[in-house]
Amino acid sequence: MKLTVSIITYNQVKFIAQAIDSVLMQQTDFDFEVLIGEDDSNDGTREIVKQYEVKYPDKIRVFYHSYPPDYKRINGRLNFVNNIKNARGKYIALLEGDDYWTSPHKLQKQVDFLEAHPDFAICFHNARYDYEDGRPSHLAITKDSKAEFVVKDLIEKNFIMTASCVFRNKLFLDFPEWYYKLAFGDWSLHILNAKYGKIGYLNEIMSVYRIHEGGLWSKNWLKQISIEKQVNNLYARIFFYICINKYLNYQYSKRIGEIVLNFHKEIVNILISNKVLNNEHIKESLNYCIIHSSFDKSLSRKIIVKTFLQVHFPFFYSVFFRLRAKFS
Repeated sequence: MKLTVSIITYNQVKFIAQAIDSVLMQQTDFDFEVLIGEDDSNDGTREIVKQYEVKYPDKIRVFYHSYPPDYKRINGRLNFVNNIKNARGKYIALLEGDDYWTSPHKLQKQVDFLEAHPDFAICFHNARYDYEDGRPSHLAITKDSKAEFVVKDLIEKNFIMTASCVFRNKLFLDFPEWYYKLAFGDWSLHILNAKYGKIGYLNEIMSVYRIHEGGLWSKNWLKQISIEKQVNNLYARIFFYICINKYLNYQYSKRIGEIVLNFHKEIVNILISNKVLNNEHIKESLNYCIIHSSFDKSLSRKIIVKTFLQVHFPFFYSVFFRLRAKFS
């Protein structure tokens, strides 16, 4: 089997048919299979998937997952990993049930690239963001991009849209235990793969990332959630970087250390600006900033002392600055 298309879906009744149809329209000179991980939807998605399975029994395999009523779905990671582990193709293409492909030649072009470049682990292309609320569409990559990336580039940010990615199967033996705990499954997967080869970019728009009310990133998320969730999200990013730093044998420790320090600084700033000083996170992040201040020259001693007093001695800090203002 040359390629496996992995589709994961949960409660995407409005979109799943378009996603599957965009796969079935692919024109290739090789055979490919379609794996669908149906994660116990309750909105009619499962019934649509069953119709496709019956209609295309030689092409589509479906994993129907079921959970107890009190099951708390965190990130759908088990569904995703199950698809990857059951993929029989030499290559794997990713698609989520609310996105879709726009070019019938997408798979052929990406497989041709990887076949011609054995030192590349991943091939991706440009994509379009479509907003269901009517906002104008825009491209994922808006400027001229280089055609070749390496794992170091992925440390800075995830520039690979899920629906644009095709990668070589079985580059690593198994998913590390920490992978199941991370908030960023696709980003982490790209790093796992990029450890074993370069990343190729095709400057063509061949997929759509749909942003809608039910999607994970449907709004300006950090501005819409509570302070606690903002802080927890930043700690999730810190945990992500700690894990990949170890996975990459600490090869990029300096840069990762700078990124982690900035996250801790952001946590301190969020909590102080919202007057949340009696919080274990602010003490942890403040201590981290003090210990690692040599990484960042902008973190002055004055700022450190002022923040330390605010956090550890808020009453004395308040009295001191009231007196200072009174007599200045």
